Amino acid sequence: MKQKHAVIIAVLGLIMTIGAIPAASQEKASDNMQIVIEKIRADKKLLVSENMQLTESEAKAFWPVYKQYQDELFLLRTRTVNLIKAYSDAYAAMTNERAKKLMDEFIAIEALGLKLRQAYLPKFRKVLPEVKVARYYQIENKVQAALMYEFAADIPLMKLNK
Repeated sequence: MKQKHAVIIAVLGLIMTIGAIPAASQEKASDNMQIVIEKIRADKKLLVSENMQLTESEAKAFWPVYKQYQDELFLLRTRTVNLIKAYSDAYAAMTNERAKKLMDEFIAIEALGLKLRQAYLPKFRKVLPEVKVARYYQIENKVQAALMYEFAADIPLMKLNK
């Protein structure tokens, strides 16, 4: 159990370092980012693999669907990181108009996340028994909750104009 927690912490730690990579040059930063992204994906795949107990035939069918899902999920998470950066940039001089745009983007990301989970549910159901589909979604939910907790811990509440 401790090993599973360590993998989750490692994945989250790597996710959190994405924004902290120094950029000596645009190309170097891009290379560094790609290395970090690949490490995150490998660690998360290991976490999923260790917890799914897939048979050989299940694994053969599951991993391609998993990869497609992760690619789309990555786009949503990138959008979330961009939203957090936009919030950070606007924090000191927040306006009602900017707050509305940020809130609208947050709701759009949440809605797209739900649509993505709904779209992939039948795909996962085609390749896995229902219990393993539920377990996979539990793993994804735990990773998402831990990630959102980390983000929330570092994001201050919006200032109110007096």
